[in-house]
Amino acid sequence: MQVLESGIGELIQPFDLDEFREWNRTKKTRKLVDKRMTEQEAIRQFVYDGCYIGTELYGTVRCPMSLAREVVRQGRKNLRVCGQGVLELDLWLAAGIIKKLDITYIGLEVYGTTAALRRAVESGQVETCVEWSNGSISWRMKAAAMGVPFLPTRSMLGTDMLKYSAAKVVEDPFTGTKVALLPALVLDVALIHVHRADKHGNCQIEGISGFALEMSRACKRLIISAEEIIPTEEIRKYPDRTVIPYYLVDAVVHAPYGSYPGEMAYMYGRDEPGIKEWVEMSKTAEGAKEYLDKYVYGLKNHAEYLKLIGDERLQQAVELREKRE
Repeated sequence: MQVLESGIGELIQPFDLDEFREWNRTKKTRKLVDKRMTEQEAIRQFVYDGCYIGTELYGTVRCPMSLAREVVRQGRKNLRVCGQGVLELDLWLAAGIIKKLDITYIGLEVYGTTAALRRAVESGQVETCVEWSNGSISWRMKAAAMGVPFLPTRSMLGTDMLKYSAAKVVEDPFTGTKVALLPALVLDVALIHVHRADKHGNCQIEGISGFALEMSRACKRLIISAEEIIPTEEIRKYPDRTVIPYYLVDAVVHAPYGSYPGEMAYMYGRDEPGIKEWVEMSKTAEGAKEYLDKYVYGLKNHAEYLKLIGDERLQQAVELREKRE
């Protein structure tokens, strides 16, 4: 195919799909072993300095906040990140642990662009920022899951986003029209929060699925946090609900309110005052540090975080969900 145009962005995560296939054959067990561990154990074992890591969510829905806070708490650094996030990536930016960013969207939704992102990019703390659309980053993972080096699409054609990405435009050999080729994306580590899982890693998600299916199949190591851990017998009653099968999963972490202050469909709503607290404090580097000291560094684990939040506020989040229903 004739390459008509190439994006000027860096391919932050070069890939070898044969190596990825071999990894899945030899490093992923098909045995039904107990994969339960704490946040500390999972992050310590599977997240390392300089890795390419991604978080899966839809805005503040099913955001893996308990895992994201533990990554900060353990002082990981020089991370290369798949940047489609809100609160969790904002914490990482404020903590100074992101070095390179494949960015689709990092913002605070109704509150606008994040001050932490702006500071990190403008200061040079984030050395590389490569642009992608929400759809294109998901399709890159889908390419990896399919075992193909790219997916052809018309997404991003005619936009400056393509110019600042690492995509290529080619002439379609069948029709002669222009198509964009999105390179496969293989993550070193992925963090996904789900409604429920069994001890082996079979996962169920309710409500919007985001890009959990694509990311879970495009990563070498997968850490799952779950609101509930249920018996495998219960999982097997509804096999159609298992959207992430156990053999993709490396660690299962029990994390009630694991998305808090974000929301969990049919379980609890988002804590708007809690989110606004971060919005206001993160406007300055000093305020962001104060927030991290209070809610991350000053606590040992997720259980202490929930204790700090308090039962009353957690119950209010549940009642908010019930009112919406």
